[in-house]
Amino acid sequence: MFINFNRRLRNIFLTGFLITLPIALTIFILSFLFKSLDALSPVFTHWLILLGAPIPEGYRIPFLGVVMTFVIVFLAGAVTTNIFGKKILHLWEEIIGKIPFVRRIYKGTKQVVSSFATMDTKSFTKVILIEFPRKGAHAIAFVTGETSGELRRLTSDNHMKVFIPTTPNPTSGFVILADPSEFITLDMTVEEGIKYVISGGIVTPEYVEKLIKNSSV
Repeated sequence: MFINFNRRLRNIFLTGFLITLPIALTIFILSFLFKSLDALSPVFTHWLILLGAPIPEGYRIPFLGVVMTFVIVFLAGAVTTNIFGKKILHLWEEIIGKIPFVRRIYKGTKQVVSSFATMDTKSFTKVILIEFPRKGAHAIAFVTGETSGELRRLTSDNHMKVFIPTTPNPTSGFVILADPSEFITLDMTVEEGIKYVISGGIVTPEYVEKLIKNSSV
């Protein structure tokens, strides 16, 4: 009883952590940029006065931090979408990768944020439990639809396309074709399945643990 209660509290905490981490990081970074850029208001005011703008010395430009932050984010996106910008980003990540403690934080944060940002949950129809990569071992996977065309002709009419994600980045993984009789459909939602994968199996609904035990008997 006490163990189940502790497990439930741990799962609730980790679920909340996985949800709030990308949001908190975004708010923290934007808040830092807002305040830092807004502090430059006197400098911009001085430049405008030198250019002949009719404004008093010490005037603070309203919403300067907000406007400049959105300009910087837009420019960063525009730059990194071209070849030159990608090379700069790659160089930056190489530099970060050489700093022991910082690289762990950077890579971990990037994986979590990119997973939430790029994962298209609408492509998944349901969460399943399937034997992978060998008989007796089970993995959480997502059904993406029925086979079609050449794949349907060479396999079977009832084979399904199954995506088996990796941890902690569920945007990469394996695609296999499986008969519905070869997997167990779970009651958990797609979002719960993704949280399970990202957390390395720590955030696990209790009924999934029961299904895993029953299927291995």
